[in-house]
Amino acid sequence: MENQRSMDEVLKLQREHFLKEGPPSYELRIDRLSRVQDMVIQNKDRITEALNADFGTRSQNQSLISDVYGVLPAFSHAKKHLKSWMKDEKRKSNFPFSLMGAKSYIHREPLGIIGMISPWNFPMYLSLAPLAGIFSAGNQVMHKPSEFTPITSELLKEICDSSFDETEFATFLGGPDVGESFTKLKFDHLLFTGSGNIGKHVMRAAADNLVPLTLELGGKSPVIVSDSSNIDITARRVMFNKTLNAGQICLAPDYVYVHETEKDNFVEACKKQVNNFYSDLKYNPDYTSVINQKHYDRLNGLLSDAKDHGAEIVEINPADEDFSQQESHKIPPTLVLNPNDDMQIMKEEIFGPLLPIKTYTDINEPINYINKNDKPLGLYYFGNNKSEQSKVVNSTTSGGVTVNDIMGHIQQNELGFGGVGPSGMGKYDGFDGFMNFSNNKPIYKQISFRLDKALDAIRPPYKGSLQGVLEKLLK
Repeated sequence: MENQRSMDEVLKLQREHFLKEGPPSYELRIDRLSRVQDMVIQNKDRITEALNADFGTRSQNQSLISDVYGVLPAFSHAKKHLKSWMKDEKRKSNFPFSLMGAKSYIHREPLGIIGMISPWNFPMYLSLAPLAGIFSAGNQVMHKPSEFTPITSELLKEICDSSFDETEFATFLGGPDVGESFTKLKFDHLLFTGSGNIGKHVMRAAADNLVPLTLELGGKSPVIVSDSSNIDITARRVMFNKTLNAGQICLAPDYVYVHETEKDNFVEACKKQVNNFYSDLKYNPDYTSVINQKHYDRLNGLLSDAKDHGAEIVEINPADEDFSQQESHKIPPTLVLNPNDDMQIMKEEIFGPLLPIKTYTDINEPINYINKNDKPLGLYYFGNNKSEQSKVVNSTTSGGVTVNDIMGHIQQNELGFGGVGPSGMGKYDGFDGFMNFSNNKPIYKQISFRLDKALDAIRPPYKGSLQGVLEKLLK
């Protein structure tokens, strides 16, 4: 209850500050954005060390890419465009009042206090990147990071507390009990990134206070490999992203549909590309561990279940190492050939370095399969057949699409990132993020007092044909 009281007190403090000071100025918003960037750069070595300690093994270079330098572009983009984002947006007023001086516009104001719950897989990126939209929109933040990466979460709290007053940004550490209490607070908006199962609980808790939500939930993101694609390059791009962070990414490819004429070539190309990336895996600092024993056991359980149901398991193990005894929870990149829907690996998000591979002969097969399942967070098409590409994009629904690569859409500053349906709601990148964390308030200024007589036509006592007046207004 001590944590709950502390969170209640900070929420009250932030709200009082917001009501007293009003929406932050352009200069203060720029300052907050810059402070995040400075904080990340100044602590980059500590960040990569903390991530390595939490994972057991996590590539320093990968952490620099994803959780240090990957954080920064969103803030540079926001600072560059913030002045234009903050401007009121003119809208047309209805005829005939538009001709008589009436004014309509949209004023973007902060929502207020944003609650944020972030996950463990990219604990710095997914804690800090959303702040580009949140701070640019003029909000304050209360944050609950993951308990699965305790060293990184402690560091995050330390550096954020030193860079921000608690009225601007406050961090709360703890396990599921703290997280449950956090979701029950009366925020003005709540951003949750994590699994769909936990997302349901978060949504129920937020509903009691009618707190609006942004949910980023992941799901089974499919890859379609056309017979018109370059198989070697496709395999290189797929396996780079499947082995990045050992596949522990919400947008990681979750299964591949490859044209049956290219299946064998694709499998061999995947083996070749992993061997090019890693000469060995077990003690290789560039190959990331699975986060903990629970997830390690879950992933091995998926493999055992798939094998029991008739799948062919292809382990890509460049140095033929023994992974039964190891200090870290490492699992080699593993292809699961000929999976079926009875296998657990095809029912849940994998979140690890396992990749089921299915085949098709007609493009409608993967399209129909995707459409009969939950809408994914990402969808990936590889090929040079423009009509086929267009059919895939226009016949399926997903949070986002990347053509001829994996996860490319999340890296684009001008594209909002988010899910749809079971894979999430709301977006938090770029201008879309600014809008997501703003109240877009419509404002109308009526015609001047000296023209007030013009409104008599719709006031009592009614004279003549009111219907005629109304019909003219609708033209």
